[in-house]
Amino acid sequence: MAIIKRIGFWALVTVIVAQAVFPFYYAILTSFESGQDLFDINYLPKVIDFVNYRMAFENGVFGRQILNSVFVAAVVVALSLVLAVTASFALARIPFRGRGKILLLILSVSMFPQIAVLSGLFAMVRAMGLFNSLWSLVFSYMIFTLPFTVWVLTTFMRKLPVEIEEAAIMDGAKPLTIIRRVFLPLLWPAMVTTGLLAFIHAWNEFLFALTFLSTDTQRTVPVAIALISGASEFEIPWGSIMAASVIVTLPLVALVLVFQRKIISGLTAGAVKG
Repeated sequence: MAIIKRIGFWALVTVIVAQAVFPFYYAILTSFESGQDLFDINYLPKVIDFVNYRMAFENGVFGRQILNSVFVAAVVVALSLVLAVTASFALARIPFRGRGKILLLILSVSMFPQIAVLSGLFAMVRAMGLFNSLWSLVFSYMIFTLPFTVWVLTTFMRKLPVEIEEAAIMDGAKPLTIIRRVFLPLLWPAMVTTGLLAFIHAWNEFLFALTFLSTDTQRTVPVAIALISGASEFEIPWGSIMAASVIVTLPLVALVLVFQRKIISGLTAGAVKG
């Protein structure tokens, strides 16, 4: 009976891992193929050909589009964390009337679908003169990343012991000093987790980037990949699309590997007290 349970467990693990990993493996495999090989079903590489990767950079714009995504995602993460830390300190530590309703409003805002605010955002972006500017994406992404970041950091900060804050106040520390010297070192796991999730959201976002940017030099990578076209309307360059997808996925994989311990600490922070 124990052997059957063990076999069933590993069979289930194998199915889950295969379902999660196989699409990415096949995308990498396809990125090394070209010509008729793209349409032949194979699960091991016949040849390793980097022609699709070279073609991705041949037009001279794809590198610029990667830098656009890096700029937008980095600015969104930096602004979200700076604003969220100060806001979460006020919401978690300073008692005032309506604090619970504000938190509920923040949570509800983060659940709005993007399409629900698209028309209003488009009018605001045009009125502010940000159309076809990367700052339009920074402005629009902050609407969703900031509430989520504030909510998570507020929840995390509430679990920190009040005694350390009281000790800092007894030593004469001001609120900004308490945030910088006391809370920031303790908030690093939550900040890394929320910052990485905000970065992934900004890096992968498609709808706003497609609507607010109109030129190739200003576009970010999700839209750039979606607009890759072949020599004719009947040709879909799957090899180039897969190569570009692999290239833009590598930074996310690198970030997860670098910060994996902080991410796990942040995700399990709810179970830690003190």
